[in-house]
Formats: sequence, structure tokens, C-alpha cells
Amino acid sequence: MKAINPSNGQLIRNYKSHAFEDVQTILTHTQAAWNDWRQVDMEERSRLMHRAADILRSHHEEYALLMTREMGKVISEARAEIEKCAWVCDFYADHAKNFLKDEMVETAASKSFVGFEPLGIILAVMPWNFPFWQVFRFAAPALMAGNAGILKHASNVPGCALAIEQVFKEAGFPENIFRALLIPARDVESVITDKRVKAVTLTGSEPAGMQVAAIAGRELKKTVLELGGSDPYIVLEDANLPECIATAAQARMINTGQSCIAAKRFIVVESLVKEFEKSLSQAMEGMKIGDPEDEQTQVGPMARPDLRDELHNQVLQTIKQGGRLLTGGEPLEGPGAFYKPTVVTDVKQGMSLYNEETFGPVAAVIPVKDTEAAIQVANDSDFGLGGSLWTNDIIQGEALARRIESGAVFVNGMTVSDPRLPFGGIKRSGYGRELSHYGIREFVNIKSIWIK
Repeated sequence: MKAINPSNGQLIRNYKSHAFEDVQTILTHTQAAWNDWRQVDMEERSRLMHRAADILRSHHEEYALLMTREMGKVISEARAEIEKCAWVCDFYADHAKNFLKDEMVETAASKSFVGFEPLGIILAVMPWNFPFWQVFRFAAPALMAGNAGILKHASNVPGCALAIEQVFKEAGFPENIFRALLIPARDVESVITDKRVKAVTLTGSEPAGMQVAAIAGRELKKTVLELGGSDPYIVLEDANLPECIATAAQARMINTGQSCIAAKRFIVVESLVKEFEKSLSQAMEGMKIGDPEDEQTQVGPMARPDLRDELHNQVLQTIKQGGRLLTGGEPLEGPGAFYKPTVVTDVKQGMSLYNEETFGPVAAVIPVKDTEAAIQVANDSDFGLGGSLWTNDIIQGEALARRIESGAVFVNGMTVSDPRLPFGGIKRSGYGRELSHYGIREFVNIKSIWIK
């Protein structure tokens, strides 16, 4: 298994993959660790999880640089990701006990209540784009609930996978309560079907989600899927346009546009579209592209050359279908998987940038006649992960947010994930929820106990 720096194409390190026998040994050890861990009281779990947060903060530069070199995240965003991981550890350390306390229910019994008990080993199949955050937003609640974790990370971030495993070890968690498996995608099925694995969570592509869900379904195992997104960014006539445009560029370009909840379809009423197109294009053109380890860089490389080439094909196809290129639209010359920040307008139903998820620095502008047309276009998607809507009429904003078909809507702000709010999607963006009290209850046995 190889880690390759996408900013220059150079090999960082070769990692030895786990053979089938190695995986079996790890699962045996993790099962044994869970048998003890499930009995550990919440106060001790909380102490260890706070310790994990401390370790993340004390090693933030090391972990941020690891991310930057393995998948190209600009260093400032990498540091912020580590801090967010520490936040989610502290959040569940502080709140898990309350989230999982018994709920008393009045029935004919002398006492009846609902309890929340751990399931066992949970397999996490995670992607490369937020290689620490997406693991910790699963691991923190899962471990605090008394489960064990097995991580199958993306093959291009093996160093991140092993570093996360080490965080929990260094924090004092049982040695095998959280383990990383360095295995190819083809070996995931044998892990899902192993009787010691009780449930699966996946963040990734639609095809990966469908394959994992099908395998887990045959085994009658619970799944949570966070898949792709084609989030709408709706700009209404009464929007605060300067703030809206400044946020639009950030919302599209976070992580070099490689985010499920990045704004992708900019749905703008016709009266504002010319000014929006001009200002967004200028904002995108003004972003500094280059070495992700440079403190001034705002746009790094895409994670792999094949992903850059796939995105470029989507842009070319949309232009061929009638879309109009405003800026960008081509890879950068030289080494590294760099792609120019791009804006394409006059995007319509049937075009590649309208119907497909675009995972990179490309914004699709979709002019619409009015508010009703904007909501119709926003919902005209197979995806339903997040969304953003801009209006100075807060009452209208709330009413329209309720009509948008997605797992989250942010009015006058960009879509973000927050430990205090549930995170997940509908339609082809997946099902189930992470974060908040909803997330920690996804992988527990919700047990009714009745006593007379």
C-alpha cells in the first residue's frame, strides 16, 4: 500500500498490507478487548476520550502535516481539522453519559425503561477527503457508547489511519479497542461478514455505499451511510449579496472543493445572476494555488490525478452540452494533481454539472426565474445531503428551508458539520445520522426493560 504526495507525485512511503491471517488476529484481539471495555464505566471512558483530545491538540502540527502530504489538504485547513477532531472527542466525553442514560417510561409495570447498550465491533469504511475528522466523528461516539472500532481507511491515507489508531493507544484506551486495517477494498466483504463485526458505517461514494449496504443487508447488520452530495446554494432577490458571494467561494472551495457538503449548484435568481457570476469568478481567480504546505496557499492539489481528470471531463462535457465557461476549466501544467478554480454558468437539467456530483474546485451556476423555481431546481437532484439559502427575510428563509429535500439547510451561512447537530442525508446521499445524540444512538441496542 503506497502513500503518494498529490502535490508532486512523489512516493512518501510504502506500507505493508494486512494479510487475511492478520485481519483475523486483529478481530480476535478486538473482540476480547470489547468484552472488557463494555463494562468500563462512563466516567473512565470520558477521562480517556478527553485524553485523546489532548493528544490531538499536542500533536496537531504532526497530524496536520501528515494529512497535507498524503491527500493534499492545505495546511491551514489541516490544522483546523485536527482541532475539530479534538472538539468532537471533548463533546462526547462531556455528553455521552446524558445521551445514553436510561429513559423511564410509565406503563403497567412497577418499573419500565429504555436502556442503551453497546453492540460490539463496528466497522468504519472511511474516505480520504477528511482523513481524521470523518474517522473521529464515528469513533468518539462509538467508543463512548462502549463499542469497539475497526477502521478500513482509504488506501491513499494509510499513515493517517495508523496515526489515529495510535492516538487512542497513547490516550490509554485498551490496546485493541480501536484498530486500523490496511486492506484493499476487495477484502472489505470478508470483514463485514465476520460474525464478530456487528454493524458498518461508511462515508464515501454511491457505488461503495451500495456494495457495503448489500453485503451488510444479507448479513442482517445495521448500516449508516453518508454518501455523495450536490448541495444547492440558493441566492434569492433580497440576499445580502456581498456576504453571500464571499461565503459562496469559501463554501465551494473548502478542501479544494473535495467535500460532500461543499456548495456545488449555485441557484441564483435572474436579477442577480450577472453580478453573482462576475464576483464569484473574481473570488475564485484570486485564490492562491500551490504547495499545500505553504501557509499562504488556499487551493491545493486534488487527491489523485484520476480524480482531477474525471472532474475535467465533467466540465468539458457540460460545455459541450451548452454550459458557458467563465473562468478556469483546465488542469495546471507541471507536477501534481492541480485544477484551476472553475465557474461554469447557464447550467441546465441534463448537463453533467447539473446532475452529477462534482468533487473538486468547480462551481455550476444555474439561473432561475424566481423563488419557486429555485426551490424546484434545488430539489431536482438525486442527492439530499445539505444546502444553503440566502435571504434577508428570516421568516421566509425558515419556511423555504423546510421545503428543501436534504438532511440539513443553513440559512445565510454555508453548510458545515457540528458535533451538536445531527449530520447525514436522504435520497442517494445515504441514511442514518452521525453526531449529536442521534449519532451516538445509531450503534446501540435500544432495549426495553419491564419489571413487575
